[in-house]
Amino acid sequence: MVLALTVCGIVVALVVVGLFLFGLRRRLIQRSGGTFDCSLRWDVAEKPDVGGKGWSYGVARYNGDRIEWYRVFSYAVRPRRVLERAQIEVAGRRLPEGEEELALLSDAVVLACTHRGTRLELAMSEDALTGFLAWLEAAPPGQRVNVA
Repeated sequence: MVLALTVCGIVVALVVVGLFLFGLRRRLIQRSGGTFDCSLRWDVAEKPDVGGKGWSYGVARYNGDRIEWYRVFSYAVRPRRVLERAQIEVAGRRLPEGEEELALLSDAVVLACTHRGTRLELAMSEDALTGFLAWLEAAPPGQRVNVA
């Protein structure tokens, strides 16, 4: 009985520590500001699958001329993807279709892009999309920006 209570106590303590670390990591990412919730689907086919597969929920952070994207359910302190402003080309936008509506946040807008030749999709709120497009268009003079 004592052994079972000890094991249960250790398991509960590990779960609490794990949740604390998730919260601490997100706090550190958001510390400098300029963050927004953003789902990402990398290396998308010509005709995207609307079945909701391939989406990863994350947090994106503006950092100068780059966007750093972090997975939410990860302990990694480095961004999973880094997108350079000069390399992003926006191909279009659309509303989530089919099962995508279940895989993404309720008010998400899907933005089809290419980055260094790789097709990707970003899903974010309308407010975050407005900020993202403004950030893209605010590139320093001399940089080309392709926004559809």
